[in-house]
Amino acid sequence: MENIEIHTNPFLALGIVILCLALSAFFSGSETALTAASRARMHALESAGDSRAGIVNRLLMAKERLIGAMLIGNSIVNIGASAFTTTVLVQFFGAEGAIYATVAMSILIIIFAEVMPKTMAISTPDRSALLLARPVALVVALFGPLTLAIEAVVRGLLRPFGFRIGENVAVLSAAEELRGAVDFLHSEGSVEADARKMFGGLLDLAELEVSDIMVHRTKMRTISADLPPEEIVREVLSSPHTRLPLWSGSADNIIGVLHAKDLLRAYDAAGGKATDLNVREIALDPWFVPDTNSLQDQLKAFLAKKMHFALVVDEYGEVMGLVTLEDILEEIVGDIRDEHDVRVQGLRPLPDGSVRVDGSVPIRDLNRAMDWDLPDEEATTIAGLVIHEAQTIPDTGQIFTFYSYRFEVLRKARNRITLLKITSLHRRKPGE
Repeated sequence: MENIEIHTNPFLALGIVILCLALSAFFSGSETALTAASRARMHALESAGDSRAGIVNRLLMAKERLIGAMLIGNSIVNIGASAFTTTVLVQFFGAEGAIYATVAMSILIIIFAEVMPKTMAISTPDRSALLLARPVALVVALFGPLTLAIEAVVRGLLRPFGFRIGENVAVLSAAEELRGAVDFLHSEGSVEADARKMFGGLLDLAELEVSDIMVHRTKMRTISADLPPEEIVREVLSSPHTRLPLWSGSADNIIGVLHAKDLLRAYDAAGGKATDLNVREIALDPWFVPDTNSLQDQLKAFLAKKMHFALVVDEYGEVMGLVTLEDILEEIVGDIRDEHDVRVQGLRPLPDGSVRVDGSVPIRDLNRAMDWDLPDEEATTIAGLVIHEAQTIPDTGQIFTFYSYRFEVLRKARNRITLLKITSLHRRKPGE
């Protein structure tokens, strides 16, 4: 039997290899670009009328099919290019041509069909995804039936091992993913620290309750409606607050909220005669909210009722404190101070870097003022944190170390810690 030799035009062979490498680069770069593209930006562009962004979003909604089509196409052209190159080089060099083809194609595929297109795609994923959207959609449609068949086979093979492909069970919640993305961008230098804190504060609104940020009843500034009107006017004018709870009989019996602007209008209408004022008529009806309300729900309630002030009650209806719209906004943007605001009361920094703190100071206020990170999940006030961690009510002079902070009890009244000295140990040198 005669041996039939097939001779291939070297220029044609070179052209086929280049075409296969180009297609391989297209498949590799397309997969990287589309999987790395920003879903948020694609949705924004689609809403603005960009049809290519709409194609990208539809492809990403069926990511398994997209990746499957890209892998199928990439495998076909890579295997075809290698087989064709091997056939041609064997004709020229004999059996050694297979070795030459393996080495040459490995280098060409790794550099020009994998590393280079993936690097270009990952450097500008959004732009690359928009550019490649339409041709990729054609490829996915072309390989659609084959991809579906392969998906079915893969699902069947993985099912005995406990994998459930397609159930889309997320390990992280959407809020956690957003927080992680912002933290990563902050570490990369793309997001400033202040913006990161604001974004984190916004995400925290759903997790925090009103009781976490309210002004406790022991710190509330209230006015007795039983006082003479002229004394009430003096109390309102001397207060840094514009809204003050009004009580009668006992401090627990809140009958209204007195707004300084309403009082001054009535005072002016009375011709400057405080004795003619009826404070009970001027006061607004009090608004009571549960202490378990999330800050997100309370913010919506403030906006819906067009009110800035609410009294917080527990499950028994007892007044626990008050919360304002400004308190919630400060959780997002940080302290909002005007010329009448007072810095965190009960906090006095010392020359050695430590601080003297009243036990009733909220942990969140202390963290915000000192840029600390003391946990506030188990307690609201700093005294409550020390008691929780010590598992006892400490005596004066006792010192504890929790979370890289040293707490010294300076003063105690009965079962209440009234004054603490706190030192951060984060930046202390070894041996200090």
